[in-house]
Amino acid sequence: MDPLRKQLIRENAFILALPLVVGALYADLIWSPDDRVLGASQRIFYFHMGAAVVAAIAFTLTFGASLGYLLIKNLRWDHMAAASAEIGTVFTAMVLFSGILWGKAAWGVWWTWDPRLTSTLILWVLFAGYLLLREWSDDPGKRATYSAVLAIVAYIDVPIDYMAVRWWRSVHPVVITTQGIHMAPKMIDAMLLSMVAMMAIFVMWMVIRVRLLDAESRLRQIYQRRHQVLQEPPS
Repeated sequence: MDPLRKQLIRENAFILALPLVVGALYADLIWSPDDRVLGASQRIFYFHMGAAVVAAIAFTLTFGASLGYLLIKNLRWDHMAAASAEIGTVFTAMVLFSGILWGKAAWGVWWTWDPRLTSTLILWVLFAGYLLLREWSDDPGKRATYSAVLAIVAYIDVPIDYMAVRWWRSVHPVVITTQGIHMAPKMIDAMLLSMVAMMAIFVMWMVIRVRLLDAESRLRQIYQRRHQVLQEPPS
């Protein structure tokens, strides 16, 4: 694909994402009805679910890209894994924060060591550790290899987090089951639109972050080559 076409696709993606975000905000905050029990605080749930879905997608992409790097040893895969892990960690923080707010309204406490909440917190800690590990080494190869191994290990917590409310006794609600989604139709629409809008943000963020990491890598290579030339004795 030629550079001009790529540029047009990126610009249109940004234009398409904006109405999605505005529409989701309208649906979440104005159009959807209040919950009969929780009232307006139910609206926190739409952001919570959207952030949770994007975090799961982001960490799955990190897992796949980490495997790709270990198999192919191309830093492009490492950049994709790193970018996705960064975004997934931010969205997991949003999940925890919105969950704390929603939990206070629904359960009357800010936090409880429920299996779902605990496994989500562990997930955030694991990928925060992944991001810290990436700062440990200046060697791109070592950093990519160690980070890929940690990402693959940390990803084990993603299915555990999803299944926690099904495997163990939990106060966390199970909204989506094999029988369907247990919400009013307008609430379902608001939740789904919120998910789509956050996925659009994720895609845009990924494009920007991967490009920045690629640019940083190229600049580092140029600097190293220049440094080597300056260190060579004149012939």
